[in-house]
Amino acid sequence: MSRISIPTKGRLPPSLRLDASHPAVVRTLSRLSRPSLLALALDWLDERNLVLSAPYLRPRRRGAEERGSDDDEDSDDGDDDDLFPPARSLPALRDVYADLAARRGAKREVVDRVLEGDWRHGLSLYQLAMADLQHLYDHPGSQRWSAYRVVPLETPQPAATDGCAPAEKPDRESLTIPRFHPPTFVDCLQAQLPPDVKAHFTLDRREEALPGVLILRVFVVDSPYATRAAFPARSATARRGGDSSAQQGFDAARTLYVAFPDAAPFVYISRAAGADAQGSDARSLLRLLLRGIPAALSRPRERVSLAATALATRNLGALAERRGGGRTNAAGGGWGWYATEKKGDKGRWRESPLDTVIPAEEARDAQDAAGAEGAEGRKRIRDPEAEREERAAKRRRAVAHARFGEAGKVGDGKGVERVDIRMEDPFPPVAAAVDVEAEEEADDDPQPARRRSKGGRRSEVEAAFQQEAEAREERGEQDSDGDEWRPGVRLTFHGTHVFAGLRQLVEAGIIDGERMPGWMTGEEGVTVGAVRHGRIRGHKGSGV
Repeated sequence: MSRISIPTKGRLPPSLRLDASHPAVVRTLSRLSRPSLLALALDWLDERNLVLSAPYLRPRRRGAEERGSDDDEDSDDGDDDDLFPPARSLPALRDVYADLAARRGAKREVVDRVLEGDWRHGLSLYQLAMADLQHLYDHPGSQRWSAYRVVPLETPQPAATDGCAPAEKPDRESLTIPRFHPPTFVDCLQAQLPPDVKAHFTLDRREEALPGVLILRVFVVDSPYATRAAFPARSATARRGGDSSAQQGFDAARTLYVAFPDAAPFVYISRAAGADAQGSDARSLLRLLLRGIPAALSRPRERVSLAATALATRNLGALAERRGGGRTNAAGGGWGWYATEKKGDKGRWRESPLDTVIPAEEARDAQDAAGAEGAEGRKRIRDPEAEREERAAKRRRAVAHARFGEAGKVGDGKGVERVDIRMEDPFPPVAAAVDVEAEEEADDDPQPARRRSKGGRRSEVEAAFQQEAEAREERGEQDSDGDEWRPGVRLTFHGTHVFAGLRQLVEAGIIDGERMPGWMTGEEGVTVGAVRHGRIRGHKGSGV
């Protein structure tokens, strides 16, 4: 007789197993490479994980169990005809996967052995979470992360005379940061989920891959049950037709990652998997998480909220660099020189702007190189044009070093792949040589200066800017230069490392490094912003 599944508010247990033939299990393991699969299998066989990832071993007869014998004649040989016979002990199974790791082979061989042999009775949610996290570490750019600042809120005052609750406002004078205890946070986050939604939480920290960052994996299923009823097995109709309502329980599942940097009031949240195919469900899950995280971090009379920092990228290391616990949060670009330690004086920082921008060691190296080139020039006659070009190239490199500092270098692992900027500065005043009649004709033109696009799909960045402009108009905020014409100019920089590319353009002389604005060096630490009066303003606040 099958068990009765009762709706509950509890979360999914990590020991809950899914059938080895479940499409989600096969898809999760097939994404990994062969070395990652073998390393993952050895982690499952570790003594610390056996409670939740025990393999299928060869059963022994009752008489052999009483005698404690491991002889072949006492073992049950009913599984000898299997393609992957079960092992007799854990050490023997570890040796099997160690041998597979030592030789070459196909990934399909390892997947079949895991699903049809050693874990034929299914994989637990804990094992699937380990596989997902392994894929995240193998492919750091698979998720798009957004940084949010943890902002304390003002203590709510008594309700007004009209009976309405006062609006919560951020407390900009408070320096209180909530303490983060992972088990307590997970319990509080589970309490924020509705009863018809079940979640499985997994905490992981891997210093060699992402130092100083704790990752929380949130696996959500639209089901009121915390048993295998939340994951219906594939029916015969589903196997023949490929799609069935029996799989809707798992198809509605989403996976989100939340990263917590050490000693920093920031939270990194990834975009839900499958957002392109089912964008509405993914956005609903993201909104649910954005409401639940502040409530889980809050305490009585110490409430917090999440504020966007206008920084989104696929590089989690770049987020930790610009929105982490280090000194580079407000010292980007050339200002990052003051956030580095002094050479020869370990433990001290450059805290004064009077410190030289270019290190003394590099200046001496440049002088030595110039002296060597001068000695070589005395021996042979050099082309004056080549000497001028070389001096100009050295100056451009020095300017790039002064503007970008140690940031924006190819191969530093802190690249941002997309930056969206909108220019909101008014058009500069026309020179006196412009024909006055042309200006009058332009003034008489009934066509408005700001033209709307004729059609097409509007991007999310443009929609966000439009919503912010409408909110500013509702608050009655007007620009002092609102009567001047503002052309609709939007800049989008796209590449593997945007600021490294801009630095190379400065070194090549394509961009004037002495006149370029500061936001082009990445010192503001935003990827979506609006430039007004020459200064960038991050969308909904830069968070710095």
